[in-house]
Amino acid sequence: MSRAYLPVLMLLGFVVMNGLLIIALSALTVRSRPTPVKQTPYESGIPPLGDARERFSIKFYLVAILFIVFDIETVFMIPWGVYYKQLSCSVPVLQANTCPTGHVSFFGLGEMLVFMAILLVGLAYVWKKGALQWD
Repeated sequence: MSRAYLPVLMLLGFVVMNGLLIIALSALTVRSRPTPVKQTPYESGIPPLGDARERFSIKFYLVAILFIVFDIETVFMIPWGVYYKQLSCSVPVLQANTCPTGHVSFFGLGEMLVFMAILLVGLAYVWKKGALQWD
């Protein structure tokens, strides 16, 4: 096994052991005292009304899916931001993490502008179809 993975495996082991320790300590120290009042469902200060298996409008699911899609797409901007200097330099970046004079290109910026344009076209399509209307 490569020595480069040792810190990652140690961190993973620490996280797993910490999680198991917290669960074990809470199971040993907390006494369960269920009462009818504690067992009733309660949300936002209001007792629940109706059945839990009530049908929801498809618009709730559609907005949730759209949020997830656009949220995940924006996560792709993080690696772009990390490598922006390397993407915007036509030659390898110097030791001081700078691009030599005269070798700056707009490839990195153009790449992200194309990505954001695709996202905006998708948003315009969803908007035009009326998926964001709550009528």
